[in-house]
Amino acid sequence: MNKRLLIVILILLALLAVVYHFFFHSQDHSKHAEKEKQIYVCPMHPQIVQDKPGDCPICGMKLVLQKLEEPAKDEHAGHEKKIMYRSSMNPNEISDKPGKDSMGMEMIPFEPETEEIETPAGLAAVTVPKQKQELIGLTFGTAEMKNISKEIRTSARIVPDERRLFQITIKVDGWIDRLYVNQTGQYVKKGEPLLAIYSPELFAAQQEYLSSVTAMEKLATTSDSLVAGSFDVLETSARTKLRLYDISDEQMDRLRATGKAERTMTIDSPVSGYVTEKMVLQGQRVMMNDPLLTIADLSHVWGEADIYETDLPYVKVDMPTELTLSYWPGETFPGRISFLYPFLQTETRTIKARIEIDNPRLLLKPGMYADAKLSYNLGEHLTVPESALMRTGVMDYVFVARENDKIVPTEVTLGARSGDGFYQVISGLEPGQRVVTSANFLIDSESSLKAALKSAAGASTHQH
Repeated sequence: MNKRLLIVILILLALLAVVYHFFFHSQDHSKHAEKEKQIYVCPMHPQIVQDKPGDCPICGMKLVLQKLEEPAKDEHAGHEKKIMYRSSMNPNEISDKPGKDSMGMEMIPFEPETEEIETPAGLAAVTVPKQKQELIGLTFGTAEMKNISKEIRTSARIVPDERRLFQITIKVDGWIDRLYVNQTGQYVKKGEPLLAIYSPELFAAQQEYLSSVTAMEKLATTSDSLVAGSFDVLETSARTKLRLYDISDEQMDRLRATGKAERTMTIDSPVSGYVTEKMVLQGQRVMMNDPLLTIADLSHVWGEADIYETDLPYVKVDMPTELTLSYWPGETFPGRISFLYPFLQTETRTIKARIEIDNPRLLLKPGMYADAKLSYNLGEHLTVPESALMRTGVMDYVFVARENDKIVPTEVTLGARSGDGFYQVISGLEPGQRVVTSANFLIDSESSLKAALKSAAGASTHQH
């Protein structure tokens, strides 16, 4: 009897030991697991994550305690969806029971998501309730089809139209007896005298012309038509010779009227314009074909614009342009591209584009710099406002609004930028999707923080 009692007592002691070990070990394990669920994160640099308190090594701020999210339960476990509760002001404050949040406001019910939303690396979808949207000033725009134009702004230098540059030369040897235009920059009108030249060749040509005129007049009454016709040919030939020496018809008519050869002959300006070069002095001996003066007609000028090679696909001949100058406020000078230079400037990686510009008031002077604006119509494309874009240099993304106040970061591929602040979207969005256009940086910070917490939770779960 005593032996049986002893056996029963031993069995009871063994059972008590098992129960004691299981109960306290489970509590220790639960405390250890609870401890593992607590991490410390920098509020300014969410990539800084530690399992103990401390300071951020980047900005020195105190790390903030965060609780890791519980691992998602198996979707195929056959259980009904669990109702959770979250703060209307802080969606990261979550409870499995109804009640009030840390700010004393009633928590709202929601169903935890089971579907994984695809997002760019380092970002996560976030939930922003309506009250918080209004509090932080969140606004939305729409991805829409729109006719856009590529606008290019660059600098342009004003230069003379090469087709309107005239060089004054002479076709005989001689001496400059007088200079009527004797300074660079002087304006002359067409037909005004430029210089008077003494040349033995010109003097002889005048006498030849006068002799043919005298002979023709004496034989005008002769009955011999053959002889009269020969002197008429001589007079025409002598007149043509003077014309080829750049002697005007008015000067030849004056010679014929006076009957006397002039010691000097005057060279008149063939165009109206400004003297840009003067290569002769009064009294100077000049040779045939020596350049004496250069005259530029500035009523029509060129603008040489620098086009970067990245903009070349959008620059075409006959494209309209607008030029403005800071020292002519309110003035706009229209023009058009007439020529693209066939070579690239290796130092600046630009190509010169020639712009034709009418200059009737002569406001544009060679050597001036202007701001040139070119517009190229790209047609209709899907666009988003520039304010919706987050550009990191590695990728471009926007925050897309979905149902249940969910905001999802979405990577996009961009094309050209229009002049009115829209970007062409090549891929990543569909027409009609709503995108965040203000307070993006606040959403971006929360998205980065949530992604960092998820990453830390995953690493902790894997290690455990």
